[in-house]
Amino acid sequence: MFEPQLTGLSGVARFIVPDHRGFGRSTPGPGAATMDALAADALAVLDALGIASAVVGGVSMGGYAALALLRADPGRVRGLVLADTQVGADDDAAGATRGELAGAVLGGGMEVLVERLVPRLLGPAASDALRDRVAAMVRANPPAGAAAALRGMALRQDGRDILARFAGPLLVIVGAEDAITPREKARAMAELVPGSELVEIPDSGHLANLEQPAAFNAALGRFLGRWPANPEG
Repeated sequence: MFEPQLTGLSGVARFIVPDHRGFGRSTPGPGAATMDALAADALAVLDALGIASAVVGGVSMGGYAALALLRADPGRVRGLVLADTQVGADDDAAGATRGELAGAVLGGGMEVLVERLVPRLLGPAASDALRDRVAAMVRANPPAGAAAALRGMALRQDGRDILARFAGPLLVIVGAEDAITPREKARAMAELVPGSELVEIPDSGHLANLEQPAAFNAALGRFLGRWPANPEG
């Protein structure tokens, strides 16, 4: 997911990119994978590595987890990056849709997510090769992990209160063609934090870091340049 950032910005910052529970090499926990649980996992990783504070960020669901981490332990957040995500909670209809999709994934496997989600994740300019790559990434994960994450996202808190109390710095990035969390939602987040930076990435949808990695990396690199590179922390 973050390979373009790991390779393109390796000399700018140390990147720590753990697999969320239920994805990649991380096993699922019990019940829904709530954003609070994902945040607690991330804090445990920082503790294990002896890192007192970090720039915290994520794309899409990763943004929800980043906001949950900010709520859980704001002193650990040196800076915040929210990309192609939103600050609000699901309403009843959206929560019900996620629950229905979770059930469909458990019954029909990850191909259900490939068919229903991948077409909405990428903008019109995305290449067939990238579409195939994203579909392969989705298929590589277990249905139980995806279903737990869907249910966890439906349970997340509204983050406007905690984001409004954040003193920054904040970088908000959004793909210009993002159909899931469009630019209006990005602008609403940026407006909550005085002095925040909002960057719109042309010719990209919901996965701007994969669709237009050069533009995404330029924005992220400038933001990370606020802090001297420290390979130990």
